[in-house]
Amino acid sequence: MQYLKILVEDIHSVVIATNDQNGRPVTRVIDMMLYDYQGVYFLTAKGKEFYKQLINQKYVSLTGVKNKKSISLAGKVRNIGNEKLNEIFEKNTYMQKIYPGDTRSALDVFVLYEARGQYFDISDPAHIERGTISIGNVQTTISGYYVGKGCVGCKKCLDVCPQRCITFKDGLAIIDQHHCLHCGRCMPVCPVNCIERR
Repeated sequence: MQYLKILVEDIHSVVIATNDQNGRPVTRVIDMMLYDYQGVYFLTAKGKEFYKQLINQKYVSLTGVKNKKSISLAGKVRNIGNEKLNEIFEKNTYMQKIYPGDTRSALDVFVLYEARGQYFDISDPAHIERGTISIGNVQTTISGYYVGKGCVGCKKCLDVCPQRCITFKDGLAIIDQHHCLHCGRCMPVCPVNCIERR
């Protein structure tokens, strides 16, 4: 929920992608209006091409960036009609000027309800942060570089790591996935080839 709060309240505006009728990617900027344990909510007008794409494809990919912090998500969406519409207008009062009075009836609300993604923060470049996000019944795994069996504790990987995110426990290397850049510099210097990308 912490990452969804950042997405809605701090980043707010994201670039969201669907495909056009020819299967080519199309992007536009959409505001993320609300979040809860069910997912993230946004809206669009029923007359837009975006609306048709959401109804037909039921899947989106989005990325939002602000102050060197980014969130990317990809997953399933569904139309929930005017459910939460009044709540969205109460929490996002600028919408009342865009769609005054009863003109808000042109809008439908969509929820991104089953998705996975990641949080990436480079606001402190010497100490980046990374996190995984899941919404709904979706399994997330932290991808990246891992030290497998056979580590000899030579520390050559630590010497080339730009974030210094490799530690040693009982003489064996451990890569902290929450601070790793996924640059791969550690892999080729390992003399026993025990670092792998997962």
